[in-house]
Amino acid sequence: MDLETFISAAAAAGASDLHLESRMPLATRVRGTLRVSGEPIPPQILTEMARSLIGEEQWHVFLERRSFDLSKTIHGVRCRINILQTSRGVGLAIRLLSSFQATIEKLNLHPDVKKFVRHTSGLILVSGPTGSGKSSTLAALIQEINLAEARHIITVESPIEYSFRPRRSYIRQREVGRDTPSFEQALLDALREDPDVLMVGEMREPETMRLTLNAAETGHLVLATVHSSTCAEALQRVVGSFPAEIQGSISAQLADCLVGVISQRLRFRPELNIRVPECEILAPTHAVKAFIRMRDFFKIASALETGADHDMWTFQRYVKWLDSRTNWFIPGQNPEPPDSEAADTGADAMPLPALASPKPAKAGGSPKPSAPPNPGGRLEIEPLEGGLEHILKNLK
Repeated sequence: MDLETFISAAAAAGASDLHLESRMPLATRVRGTLRVSGEPIPPQILTEMARSLIGEEQWHVFLERRSFDLSKTIHGVRCRINILQTSRGVGLAIRLLSSFQATIEKLNLHPDVKKFVRHTSGLILVSGPTGSGKSSTLAALIQEINLAEARHIITVESPIEYSFRPRRSYIRQREVGRDTPSFEQALLDALREDPDVLMVGEMREPETMRLTLNAAETGHLVLATVHSSTCAEALQRVVGSFPAEIQGSISAQLADCLVGVISQRLRFRPELNIRVPECEILAPTHAVKAFIRMRDFFKIASALETGADHDMWTFQRYVKWLDSRTNWFIPGQNPEPPDSEAADTGADAMPLPALASPKPAKAGGSPKPSAPPNPGGRLEIEPLEGGLEHILKNLK
């Protein structure tokens, strides 16, 4: 009875979540339905699992907070794990992430979503209830940029769920608690790190929302998630998180920098045997911006109904599009392209390498020819001989 066995069985059953609790049988969520099976798990086994996952160096953090978040690849499955203390002992809540690299096509999203990431500045909000696939959609939008343009992307997540392999973009991923103490500090740092695109895993606190809006207003494209069931509720949630006396200025700031809002929910389609996102998509027309400035969020529903010409989608219209769709991506059935992502080995921090010492030049040696330009247009980064010390010496 070990964690790899549990993860393997849950993945084989097509589960999206796995719950382990002391003195209780395991529970899995398959296609949105919770299923309980097996024998109660002894608390000693779960404590050993938790300690092994967290590690001895961080175990004291769990004992102080009584909770711990991390992400890890277990038995070939990328997992987001929350370890918690309950009245029965230690428990684990595990989200099993997609085994493929998230893209717009592979998530079966509408192509109109791609238009949002063509902007060079502003705010894109992805909303929905817990477990609706917000993180996957956010990852697909980042991957769309990564495959198309050379931009500097910084992500701030808690924890890192999808590990990106830089293609045309230069990507830095930071995990709250491991690489930075908080979302706030990471956003303050990011503004000094020359980013083109910022991804904020989740906007929870008003200070995080304020810094996110400031970044979107100062020439960066910012992608963030918020918990809500509709586009109007997402905008209202952001504004309502601030004190009443500054909500007017926040509404104006939000209206000025908004690029779009995607609100989604997952719906199981029995004919495909997969869950597919159903979306509501809001574009910031002049009317929508006026509603946001005046905080008339209840009027946004009517703008969505009449906004089909502006690439807006209501849930009802989006479902009709799904019903008429014929080309679907089904995991395990569709062949992967030859340039598919390699399997993740985890987002654990790697030790910093020592700087290489300069190598003496060989007598009579000829200079090494430079590599030819890359015809594919990808961003290729190769280490220079001699390391940092050699570069500094040449600058003197």
